[in-house]
Amino acid sequence: MSNNDAQAAETHEFQAEVRQLLDLMIHSLYSNREIFLRELVSNAADAADRLRFEAIQDESLLEDDPKPRVSIQVDADARTLTISDNGVGMNREDVIDNLGTIARSGTRRFLDAMTGDQKQDAQLIGQFGVGFYSAFIVADSVSVHTRRAGESADQGVLWRSDGKGAFTLEPAPRERRGTAVTLHLAEGQDEFLERQRLRQIVRRYSDHIALPIELEDEQGEMETVNQASALWMRPKSEISDEDYQQFYQQLTYDPEPPLEWLHNKVEGNQSYTSLLYIPAQRPFDLFEADTQQGLRLYVRRVFIMEDRENRLLPRYLRFVRGLVDSDDLPLNVSRELLQHNRLIDRIRSASVKRVLDSLERMARDDAERYARFWSSFGTVLKEGPVEDPGNAEKVAGLLRFHSTHGDGGQTVSLADYLARRHEGQTAIYYLTGESLAAVRNSPHLEIFRQRDIEVLLLAEPIDEWLVAHLSEYDGVPLQSVAKGDLNLDGLGDSPEEKPEQLETSEPVDALIGRIREALGDQVSEVRASSRLTDSPACIVVGDDEFGLNMQRMLKAAGHELPQQKPVLEINPRHSIIERLAASDDAPIDEWATLLLEQSVLMDGGRLDDPGGFVRRMNRLLD
Repeated sequence: MSNNDAQAAETHEFQAEVRQLLDLMIHSLYSNREIFLRELVSNAADAADRLRFEAIQDESLLEDDPKPRVSIQVDADARTLTISDNGVGMNREDVIDNLGTIARSGTRRFLDAMTGDQKQDAQLIGQFGVGFYSAFIVADSVSVHTRRAGESADQGVLWRSDGKGAFTLEPAPRERRGTAVTLHLAEGQDEFLERQRLRQIVRRYSDHIALPIELEDEQGEMETVNQASALWMRPKSEISDEDYQQFYQQLTYDPEPPLEWLHNKVEGNQSYTSLLYIPAQRPFDLFEADTQQGLRLYVRRVFIMEDRENRLLPRYLRFVRGLVDSDDLPLNVSRELLQHNRLIDRIRSASVKRVLDSLERMARDDAERYARFWSSFGTVLKEGPVEDPGNAEKVAGLLRFHSTHGDGGQTVSLADYLARRHEGQTAIYYLTGESLAAVRNSPHLEIFRQRDIEVLLLAEPIDEWLVAHLSEYDGVPLQSVAKGDLNLDGLGDSPEEKPEQLETSEPVDALIGRIREALGDQVSEVRASSRLTDSPACIVVGDDEFGLNMQRMLKAAGHELPQQKPVLEINPRHSIIERLAASDDAPIDEWATLLLEQSVLMDGGRLDDPGGFVRRMNRLLD
């Protein structure tokens, strides 16, 4: 090609794939229009980083302007927005390669060509090949005026396109090296002419890019609008506790300082840094389905998104705040969505371990501080054994419960329970219910109180799911005191007989048969109870059946359950049972129904016919 031909304005067609993808990007790819500014600022920062690296070998590339920066200028009358940098810039061939072919980045090719220590030194240089085209989300047309560092001013190039299939190239002298991208905003995009809106976007996405981002004000003065540093990238030895706390408050707007923070940097083939905070107080939306909680994801200090899909931490740790910054996290083409790969698994696994290890240390070394954590987030942590079977034992060790031997609060750990169990005790006993008061007063606890055997009291809705998935701890099974038969042989101080050896008189046996006949298919069985000492009766379900509280919860949620009939256990030593057994004319039908209804109420259940219950009781008391 001759010199004259090279100087003439040219029109180039985008590749067919570019036209298709460009249409997709403009109309479908980005869910948030403000992302375009993040992408263009990131491109500009990459150009500055690349110049810095190349200038190590050739300092003359810095010309007379050694301080890197990104500038943003608004022309409301012309409806233009310009993002410029003094980075490495592009020549004509670079422009054709990088702006005419989608997903092809000069920065990427630059990194691929490097090896050894050079590549490690250039770790801050990012890959932003397709982000430029996001400009067409808000612009009718875009122009790029650029000159490569080290070339003469007359080597500047001007690129223009409306994004509809072609672009033009023409020579355009440029005194300063670097690139200026000018967006001619489309109708309806006036918000991006407002400086306060631009300032907000820069601070949200690009606040921690390690060079100043300047915004021109109405008087033509340039104001730096970003912090231009990332606290998490500094050595821990240079960061004070106050620095960590201030950053947490900037990140979360939480007026309370965090209980704990975990700052870790992992280096190797795939490097990342994490800064995780454990808050001191519960956020208002912790239990909402569309909670805004989640780690913030950065790639080379550029904010990408909130991890609201719990890719970096499981949902039961959603109270953890903070960020992960990676050199090379796999994002989709718009960089809005996190793709799944082994690095994500590694980050997730390591982050979970760090959080759980930190909570273990807190529980061991500072009980008061852990009690504060548990008060705010204990209910959420109980989701752990359900969601994360691989860490179920570790999470279980962090759980705290009410107990018949506790001090009234949720202070008893499973390790505490095992340390206090009776010699020969082969199970961790627990009881679930609708409220703490109902559980504390349950007749199922009577024999355990008599024998001084500890029982954990579980009264939160999540507890039903917890015990359904946490079958044992430290090799000892968990057993509900309201399910199946009990075998407390040899436990405690009471001389009570074994359940299977419980002796009943002939009149009591006859009464059991009459009650069974009276209740019919309302129960699966009527039997003498070994668990009651003060109450006349209680209801029990099978070992493999849903507990009554779980049944209520599932029905309330609209689930259809297979029919389950409870067992009615009666206390052969109770005065009511003894009188009924000795009476030949007692209205057994009435008494049988009343005993069943009382047992349902004692278990926190609801009666289908409360009016009938009241009338029946009045008749028997009359």
